[in-house]
Amino acid sequence: MELSPNALTVLEKRYLLKDDAGNIIETPDQLFHRVARGVAKTKEQAKVFYGLMSNLEFLPNTPTLMNAGTPLGQLSACFVLPVDDDLGSIFTTLKHVALIQQSGGGTGFSFSHLRPKADIVRSTHGVASGPVSFMNIFNATTDVIKQGGKRRGANMGILSVHHPDILEFIAAKRQGETLSNFNISVAATDRFMQSVKDGEKYELINPRTQKVVAYAKAPEVFDKIAENAWQTGDPGLIFIDEINRRHPAKKFGTIEATNPCGELPLLPYESCNLGSINLTKMLNGQEIDWLKLERTIKIAVPFLDNVIDKNRYPVPEIKKATLRTRKIGLGVMGFAELLIEMGVRYNTEEAIGLGEKLMAFIYSHARKRSKRNYTVCTIAPTGTISLIANCSSGIEPLFAAEFVKEVLGGVRLHHKLNTKQKDAVVAALEIAPEWHVRMQAAFQKHVDNAVSKTINLPEKATVDDVRRSYLLAYELKCKGITVYRYGSKPQQVLYLEDSGCPECAL
Repeated sequence: MELSPNALTVLEKRYLLKDDAGNIIETPDQLFHRVARGVAKTKEQAKVFYGLMSNLEFLPNTPTLMNAGTPLGQLSACFVLPVDDDLGSIFTTLKHVALIQQSGGGTGFSFSHLRPKADIVRSTHGVASGPVSFMNIFNATTDVIKQGGKRRGANMGILSVHHPDILEFIAAKRQGETLSNFNISVAATDRFMQSVKDGEKYELINPRTQKVVAYAKAPEVFDKIAENAWQTGDPGLIFIDEINRRHPAKKFGTIEATNPCGELPLLPYESCNLGSINLTKMLNGQEIDWLKLERTIKIAVPFLDNVIDKNRYPVPEIKKATLRTRKIGLGVMGFAELLIEMGVRYNTEEAIGLGEKLMAFIYSHARKRSKRNYTVCTIAPTGTISLIANCSSGIEPLFAAEFVKEVLGGVRLHHKLNTKQKDAVVAALEIAPEWHVRMQAAFQKHVDNAVSKTINLPEKATVDDVRRSYLLAYELKCKGITVYRYGSKPQQVLYLEDSGCPECAL
């Protein structure tokens, strides 16, 4: 097993088991054996799972690496919880948030059912404080629950564009540390997007009464979304009608929310576990080894399906909802290096075509391998497991040929690309926004969950660049979109080696 210095640092800081005194009590090899035994249903299967992970050809999501084979046993990364317009229900959900995040999971919510600010509360003869005020309570809860004792909690907060408090929500993260544990996204409907294109007004609806209470100018609201995203990176957009049109489990309900990074639209109480294939290990010279990739898929799918049965669920409702649909999310990492080693620049038609062909192959073979999982594919950000695998994250382009990534509470990891294919190297900030969006759309065509990708923009990018990226993502049938303009947050993750200016990978 060959692990990079960065991989060893990450494993020691987060993943390797420790005793009560904080001393490491397992090696990386023992970790992979622990996880393989914890997930497998037979000894033979454990050997196969171990081989896949120890060769860094496939890695599961962080909670599986941290908790498989331990008494905690919570293996899923992503959860969606309901937030109903009832005080008791809200605080029950907060209890569930604490249990999930304590064991390493991330949580997503739609706050669209909460009555708007200043609406009547008959039981107390008072007035409602609105969704954003309750989001602050959720944020404070996450502050005091450190995921699994090893990583900070993460949330996704979503509000329908038709909610009367939508403008307050759009600007909710304008004030620095406000909602620091949240990504936020606006749930944009087809009706709203068409009104933006037509320059028309659209309806704001009180969720308590389901009555139209006002009309807003769609282009003005859309501009506010773009302006705030340009300024802070939030909010993103999720195209909620497109999500539900393509949801394979429609009979069980309507999706209203996603996990924290947006790649998993889930029904209330559903959870999902993820795993990613390291594409740098799927090369034979400068060509994709399709047979090896197929073999890897055939092992990875049962691995993820086993997790559903081996999992220890935080609350009974989550177990019931998860077993009902058995959603899994197999994805990729190292796509940027794959392109480079094949001599293909990221911002080319050839790269777009290759991405679509690759994902079509993965989805087809994943679906053949399993008929009982309602969803099988997801493109996750793989922010930390890609460090273990020593490859780029998800389907993102390389941030730069040389950069620094700050992780694990301030640990700085240096990355420097080593390749003979220098002409194929193109950095994220050198790529025009439309190429980012088109690559996301190419993968989304063959992903039944969703795709997590950041549309990286240079510091000089304009609000109109954000606006056009959002419109293109909708036109190309992406399920959501997140943009990030270089330098727009004071505390971020990725830094160019020769500047003090950070860039968030989200």
